[in-house]
Amino acid sequence: MNDSTVTLPWLVIRQDDNGNRYSVGRYATRAEAQKIVDSLDDRGHKQLYWVERVGQSGGRRAERPGV
Repeated sequence: MNDSTVTLPWLVIRQDDNGNRYSVGRYATRAEAQKIVDSLDDRGHKQLYWVERVGQSGGRRAERPGV
């Protein structure tokens, strides 16, 4: 398998105080994505973080450039 065929179906999403949603990163497994969410939550950020499977979002989501 080369880099062009790697599938990263799990997203970490951040929602800010104004309700804007951003993709933080893409991961190969749900467990890997959840570790990122847990580490961000442990830092005491006020934003809300969660794991979402690609294509599962029910609402509009703004993507960060380069992610």
